Amino acid sequence: MKAAGVEVKRGKHLAFKIPNGKRFVRCDSLSVDYSEAAIMERISGKRIVTSRATAAVKSKPNLLIDIQAKMQQANSPGFERWAKIFNLKEMAKTLIYLQENNLTDLGELEKACDAAVQKFNDLADQSKAASARMKDISELQKHIGTYGKTREIYAQYRKLAGRKREKFYEQHSGEITACQAAKWYFDSLGLKKLPFMQSLKQEYAMLKAENRKRYPEYKQAKAKMIELLTAKNNVDRILGVTEKEKNRDRQQEAR
Repeated sequence: MKAAGVEVKRGKHLAFKIPNGKRFVRCDSLSVDYSEAAIMERISGKRIVTSRATAAVKSKPNLLIDIQAKMQQANSPGFERWAKIFNLKEMAKTLIYLQENNLTDLGELEKACDAAVQKFNDLADQSKAASARMKDISELQKHIGTYGKTREIYAQYRKLAGRKREKFYEQHSGEITACQAAKWYFDSLGLKKLPFMQSLKQEYAMLKAENRKRYPEYKQAKAKMIELLTAKNNVDRILGVTEKEKNRDRQQEAR
């Protein structure tokens, strides 16, 4: 355990803390199979823990037991595939994470992953929608400002005809073109009446404040999602779960 970077505390009770772990975990708090003597017996092969793993079918599946059983099959293809990619530190972190978050059932872990992904996507969609609306407001404000500065010149231009119109256009082509572009933009939005600039500024400020307020929750949701998906991915690799096996399980459940 020390070689794997785990902090070991000896006293009345043996306890371990993984790297970056929140607290020490006392072995005797897990079960009698995790006392120091029991662990030594299991390492030596004198003690084989099978009671919980082979309990009645009614008992709730436990990922920690499944992972322990897989680790005991040191020569299994699933373990060998996993061992090539991960190390003992990663294994210990995954096991402690599952235990501390009460995710010892595969179904519950999958539900937690789905919920975390959904929450992150919802927050991301809200932020994207707000940012898109802010961009639209900025564009609309730009055209309203341009229209306000050029509409008088454009009105004069439309009243003229012949050579006077051509000469006026030569002198004010930039303003006329800009005003026409603004009018085309308003038409593309189906605007019959232009909104007040103050209203647009207030809406922009509100959306910006909402995005700023939402960011900590978004950041937390992203971190939680990554934690859960990493744990789920590690569990799948530890247990040797392949995509083919997952699809087969889904098909069996559908039946």
